[in-house]
This record gives sequence, C-alpha cells and structure tokens, in this order.
Amino acid sequence: MGNITVVGLGPGNGRFLTRAAWDILSQAGEVYLRTARHPAVADLPEHVTRQSFDHIYDTADSFETVYETIVAKLLALTQQGDVVYAVPGHPFVGESTVTRLMAQAEAADVSVAVVAGLSFVEPCLAAVQQDGMDGVQIFDAIELTQYLYPPVNPDFPLLLGQVYSRMLASELKMVLTAVYPDEHPVTLIHQAGDDEQDIEQISLYEIDRSDKVNHLTSLFVPPLPQRSSLANLAETVAILRSPDGCPWDQEQTHQSLRSGFLEEASEVLAALDENDMDGLREELGDVFYHLVMQIQMASEAEEFRLADVIAGIDAKLKYRHPHVWGDWQVRDSEEVIQNWEMLKAQEKADRSNSLVDNIPHALPALARSQKLQTRVRQVGFDWPDIDGVYEKVQEEITELREATSPEHRTEELGDLLFVVVNLAKWLDIDAESALREANTKFSRRFQALEKLAEARHLTLAEMDLDGLEALWQEVKVQLAKQG
Repeated sequence: MGNITVVGLGPGNGRFLTRAAWDILSQAGEVYLRTARHPAVADLPEHVTRQSFDHIYDTADSFETVYETIVAKLLALTQQGDVVYAVPGHPFVGESTVTRLMAQAEAADVSVAVVAGLSFVEPCLAAVQQDGMDGVQIFDAIELTQYLYPPVNPDFPLLLGQVYSRMLASELKMVLTAVYPDEHPVTLIHQAGDDEQDIEQISLYEIDRSDKVNHLTSLFVPPLPQRSSLANLAETVAILRSPDGCPWDQEQTHQSLRSGFLEEASEVLAALDENDMDGLREELGDVFYHLVMQIQMASEAEEFRLADVIAGIDAKLKYRHPHVWGDWQVRDSEEVIQNWEMLKAQEKADRSNSLVDNIPHALPALARSQKLQTRVRQVGFDWPDIDGVYEKVQEEITELREATSPEHRTEELGDLLFVVVNLAKWLDIDAESALREANTKFSRRFQALEKLAEARHLTLAEMDLDGLEALWQEVKVQLAKQG
C-alpha cells in the first residue's frame, strides 16, 4: 500500500509554488489534481502526467458527493503505490477533500504527508492592504450560504473565498444583508496575486452583478463603521462595571436593577402598541443592556457567563422544536404549542410537583392569569364550551353587585377579571394586549375630547355628564372617519 502526499499549488500561477512543492512535483511521474482549472497547472513540470477530478464536479449532484468520491478514489489508488495529490492554495485552507482524506486515511492506515502552499488569503490581504492579524475572519463562501444568519462579527474584517459564480454571489448577498446594509462597501478580488488580478470596489448589493466573478474570486467585507456586535456590548458593560468604569454601574446588584428592567420591558410593549419601529429599536437596546448587565454581574460572581446563557437558550429552542431539529411532525401552530408545553413540563418535572408552578409572580396580572389558565386547561380544567364562560361572567357580575364589604368587592372583582381572561382565551385574544389597546384607544379619544372642549371654550370640570357624553360621541365619530 502506498502513501499520499498532498501538495498546495498556491493561489495563482507557478511563481507561487514553494520550493518544497516544486521538488515533490518534479519527482512525481503522475499528479492527481482536484481541479485542472487553476493557473499553476500550466506551470507544472512538463514531464508530469496530470489526472484531474474535474469530471466528478461535472456529474455529481452535490459538493458532498464530489468530496467523498475524490477521497475514495485517492485511497483506492494507494493500492497501486504512492499518490501525489495537488490542490489549489494551501491544503488546509478551504480544502474539504484534504480534511476528509486525513480522517479516512488514518482509519485505513494510510500515511498522508502535507506540503504547505501559499493560500488565497495572503494575496487577498495584500490586494486590500489589510493586516491579517487585525481580527480578520476567514470563511468559505459556499459554507456561509448555508446559514440564514451568518456567524460573522461585523466589528472585524471578513474575507470569503470560493465565490465561484454569480449565482453563489447572489445567495451570499442575501445571507450577508442579515448583518450588513445593502450599501455597505465591499471588495471583489479576482485572481488574487496573479498577473491578471482585478479588484472591484462596489456595494454589497452589487456583488452578483459583476460579470468578472469566477472560480478564483474572493470577497472582502470591511467592518461596519460603528461597533455592532453582542461581544462589543458585553465589553462595554464590563468596562462600566470595572474599577475604572462608572460608579453607578459599579454599585448595581441583581436586585437593584429589577424595577428598571420591568420599566424597559414595558417601554418595548409601548413601542409595539404604537408600531413605532424607531422606538422599538431603541427600547430593545435598553433591554439588551439590562440583560448583559445581569450576565456581567453573574460572571463576576462566577455563577454563569454570557456563553452559558446563549448556549442554554439555543439548546432549549432546538429541544422544544423537534419538528424543526428532529423528526416530529406537526399539523399546525396549535400542535406546536401543545408540544412546547409538554416538553417544557418534562424539563421541569424534577423541579416542581404543581402544574401552576414556575409562572413568575412579577408578570402583569392579566398575563399571569392567562398563563395559569392555559396550564390547567391542559388537564381539562375548563368549561366544555364558551357558553359556560359567558354564564360565569354574568354570575360574577351578579356576585360583585351583591358584595357589601370592600374586601368582598375586591375579591369578586378579581374573580370577574379572572373569568374575563378565560373568555379572552376562548376567543383566541391576548388579554394583556387587548387591555393595552383599549387603554391606548381611550387615551387617544380623551385627548381629542380635551382639544374639542378647548376649541369650544368649554371647561370639562364644569360640564355635566350629558354634555361630556355628547362630546365623547362626537369625538368617536370624528376619529372613526379619520381611520
């Protein structure tokens, strides 16, 4: 059984071949090329017989099939003697066949030697005058297109290799615009380091419009002008908490921030109610600060870290969505919710004996009531139909009317509100949202009433109820016409 030598051909023509690579290629009688579509191939020693795997690319239905077929062929060739396998660039930069070959060769007890070569990275960095030690991220463009949200840090430069076609560039653009704006300036680098090197400085949305894109194209994406990553926010908060940071932030505890967190969450809901996207962006940022601040304090006490929090919620989401990350089948969103609650109950089985445990008391009362009733509904603790709920509402109104003491009235009013929340559930309405919308509608109408009274030189406090009601009805009609 022979051995395999993997040789890196460098990023361009023969001048990028290392002396070690040239010596190996000069001594070889036959060289197997992952692809003959590479500038260095024409500059190989003339006596070398060249065997290309390009035909596999032309017939396979996926890159996975291509890689597995090439590796299997190389290992089979060792039955006949030593094999020299040449790949573009560096064998360990964007060469999936090499990493697979190393793993399978070890299992097959085949020795593999690797001769390094200059990768596409160095000439690309030279083309854009970028220091590679300045946090440059390197990805295979093909791999990155498999994401809906790419795992890139917009605070640091990004270099993508193997942007081999305009179709791939189009897919890549769609992925990257999840992080970068359409107009973000980027650089397409064609045939980096070669005599025919060409550089296009364009906007991100234009990368698939270039007619120069080919198998030797790379993409350089500079960082966003303003730091925007979660890691940077965590660093900012850590600085605020540090001895050289802010006295106020240094004094905070988990408990001292509770009221502020609740206030920020309420402001998020207010922005949602008003459909204020600018406000929502700002308020979500405030909530992010509170989240990261809590995590930073926990990290200082060695309780948990940001990575633990993110890993935990990521694992939980994937566990509770077995119809996405598993083989479960669901008919509709209702079944998704049922599965979610069932899996959640299994998780908490060792922590609680009650179905109504683990519902935070700090939730708004309507929201907590709805969660309580949703839980008990799982075991059939509810009316069989909505008619029973309407009857219960009337019963609670009667009992409230008959209550004589303040304590009794408070109790009966609570019972009435509780049943109304159940009615909302039957009507598939979120009670908390419905009341917020009602509050907003009332505020808008009353403000209009105040303006109407002012325009007519009327003083509300001096008007009788009939006069107020007349203004109120007039305002309702006006607002209805305005939509």
